[in-house]
Amino acid sequence: MDMGLAGRRAVVTGASRGIGLAIVEALTAEGMHVVAAARTVTPELEKTGAECVPADLSTPGGPAALIERAGAVDLLVNNVGGGDGGEGQTDGFLAFDDEQWRRSFDLNFLSAVRATRAALPGLVERGGTIVNISSSGARTPHAGPVTYTTAKAALTAFGKAIAEEFGPQGVRINTVSPGPVRTALWEDPAGYGAGLAASMGLELPQLLAGLPAAMGMTTGRLIEPHEVAALVAYLASPHAASVSGADVLIDGGAIKTV
Repeated sequence: MDMGLAGRRAVVTGASRGIGLAIVEALTAEGMHVVAAARTVTPELEKTGAECVPADLSTPGGPAALIERAGAVDLLVNNVGGGDGGEGQTDGFLAFDDEQWRRSFDLNFLSAVRATRAALPGLVERGGTIVNISSSGARTPHAGPVTYTTAKAALTAFGKAIAEEFGPQGVRINTVSPGPVRTALWEDPAGYGAGLAASMGLELPQLLAGLPAAMGMTTGRLIEPHEVAALVAYLASPHAASVSGADVLIDGGAIKTV
């Protein structure tokens, strides 16, 4: 299906790998000019043909500087996030100090707030779209590091709030909430998946093999990054013109509530 995005401009944050990289690939394939921001520009990102911009979006001025460089755009994808990997992430609430909370909120929540604030005037002028990448963990905050899932819950609520305010001005804002995606977060030997496996006395391959069943994913497998990217492209497109303020799960059927 032609998404009707050719010739339009987009900014994608956290674009160097995983979901962000897949989104850049999907949008450039649709003919969009993509400004792809990442702390480290990877060879894989350069191969997409996107305009690659090194940026630290966890800093107060990073998102605004990115939007200023990108200029007026039709689509902002707030994908940057993380900080839920590494040592200590499975030790529970009392393991996190104020600095860890601050870092998680700067990266997973305030980066989107700051980028959105900078981009909205142009998006209003162009009738643009915002897609925020949250997490199914926002609906099941016990299922991951509390700093991360709480920040993602804030991001989901933020999307609802600004959709209500700016929808009448012609800007659609939606949220995509993936479950476990086949990315470094789960597969990296130094990532959250490895830490979780160690805490359970498992090898990482054992954890990954049993993860879909343990999380109630009726599809029986991890989600692929390109599947999330396809959903983002749809929500950004004219085909989704009546979709606004939605939080769309792509979790393999893990969330059972209505």
